[in-house]
Amino acid sequence: MLLARTRGKFHRKEDTSMRTYELTIIVGPNVDEDGVNQVVENLTNFVQANNGEVASTDMWGRRTLAYPINKHREGTYVLFNLNLDPGVLVELERNLKLSERIIRYLLLVKEDS
Repeated sequence: MLLARTRGKFHRKEDTSMRTYELTIIVGPNVDEDGVNQVVENLTNFVQANNGEVASTDMWGRRTLAYPINKHREGTYVLFNLNLDPGVLVELERNLKLSERIIRYLLLVKEDS
């Protein structure tokens, strides 16, 4: 959000620029490879439907978790690099929380270096 000064008062002006995000999800161990591919496809479609871009997708595969999550000790890790409008993040996080296949996610803003 930016502040624009007009006649001595500050007004809010929305920042509509795209930002780069890194999203890591852990898909539960009860989901097979086709299910993981479906989750990846659904997330990609959501981002593209909201005028975003999936720059890259990296499947890390099934790994042992550092600690149990919902009584699961393993999960399939997937890393996304996204270019997305910040206004879409609320809906994206809502979808990630509601998905029964995703047991954990981490969404980070990538700083320009």
